[in-house]
Amino acid sequence: MDTLTSTLSLLNFYTPFPLLATEGETADSSFILVSVLLSLVVIYFASKLGGEICLRINLPPVLGELLGGVIIGVSALGLLVFPESGATASDSLLMKFLEVTSNINPESLQSVFSAQGEVISVLSELGVIILLFEIGLESDLKELIKVGPQAAIVAVVGVVVPFALGTVGLLYLFHLSVIPSVFAGAALTATSIGITAKVLSEIGRLTSSEGQIIIGAAVLDDILGIIVLAVVSSLAKTGEIQVINIVYLIISAATFLIGAILIGRLLSPFYVKLVDSMKTRGQLLLVSVIFAFVLSYIAQIIQLEAILGSFAAGLVLAETEKRKELEEQILPIADLFVPIFFVSVGAKTDLSVLNPAIPSNREGLIIAAFLIVVAIFGKVVTGFTLFGNPNLNKLAIGVGMIPRGEVGLVFAGVGSASGALSPATDAAIIMMVILTTFVAPPLLRIVFKEPVSTPQEAKS
Repeated sequence: MDTLTSTLSLLNFYTPFPLLATEGETADSSFILVSVLLSLVVIYFASKLGGEICLRINLPPVLGELLGGVIIGVSALGLLVFPESGATASDSLLMKFLEVTSNINPESLQSVFSAQGEVISVLSELGVIILLFEIGLESDLKELIKVGPQAAIVAVVGVVVPFALGTVGLLYLFHLSVIPSVFAGAALTATSIGITAKVLSEIGRLTSSEGQIIIGAAVLDDILGIIVLAVVSSLAKTGEIQVINIVYLIISAATFLIGAILIGRLLSPFYVKLVDSMKTRGQLLLVSVIFAFVLSYIAQIIQLEAILGSFAAGLVLAETEKRKELEEQILPIADLFVPIFFVSVGAKTDLSVLNPAIPSNREGLIIAAFLIVVAIFGKVVTGFTLFGNPNLNKLAIGVGMIPRGEVGLVFAGVGSASGALSPATDAAIIMMVILTTFVAPPLLRIVFKEPVSTPQEAKS
């Protein structure tokens, strides 16, 4: 009997469904694994189908990934839904499929659903970290420094104008109270660097002057957005702004970015020597990813965004002789993880807030129409604040700053969780994020007037 038990225990270790499950945790872990695998199958299928369709009608593939996410998400099929939206296991078709095809009990199903959502969310965050690392590698640090003053102007204007117009408009036109108005105005300041950077890369404009200004401004927007979010969150919780937190964020952001780039450039010769001296497979990729993850960790731990750390790492390593080789090696990793991010953003988008037949949505629709106008105007105008360079495509710069994406959803989520936003205002912010996220990629193609030359370029 002891021999049989030992044998079965050994088989349990190597099989996805334990033959002798004496502990609920072991059984749940196997179900979590298969639920994540099912989710990834759906995500990859949606991303490729959507991307291929969009590419064939001359739209950015990233838009197809977002739309694919919407179709499989909470707005349509309900294949990929997340617990943070208030959904339960019974709302997920994947969980229902798992229940039908396995012997999982209903109590375990809910815990598996929660764990699966957390795993996909983590993989999504990892995807955007890798995306920004890849974008950093493709960017030119010298060009970013060169366009630094212009990027700073675009970023500041892109924060101040929509924030001021949105807040004042909600206060005096819609007579909202101060805190919801400030939160909605703050949500207008965001720029999704991930979405814009991916589109610029797809259309071959990432390294152009306009592309570098947009990327530089979007990075600064992320920093300014973090500061704005900290301020309005403090206002919502305490009713007063804590100046010391603002000062801390400004100093830590500036110190981190400048310090990471300067120290990284000093250490880059040692990085090259280390990689050249190693004989094992994947040495360049893994050493580089370690560097990117370390900077991402430091950025996150000092209350910045992890994506700023990975972007800084990419900028530093782009200055080394290993740049081209690393760009080639990071591509398949990006192809594996980045679609999870874009599909997840689409899957979490609830289009039911657009239904005017629901009375509670009507107020939100009116506020949303106002926010959408301010969101687009407040970013488009940024390009036209750059004087003295008639060769710049100023409209393209403004359009590149439009998408709010996951950054805008963070503002809406924090505001909703704090109780500062009414359902109508929360719905209005979500609708603004949806439209600006989906309208920017095709508009970028139009204003640049330069389609992708081949499908292979689009994939890269």
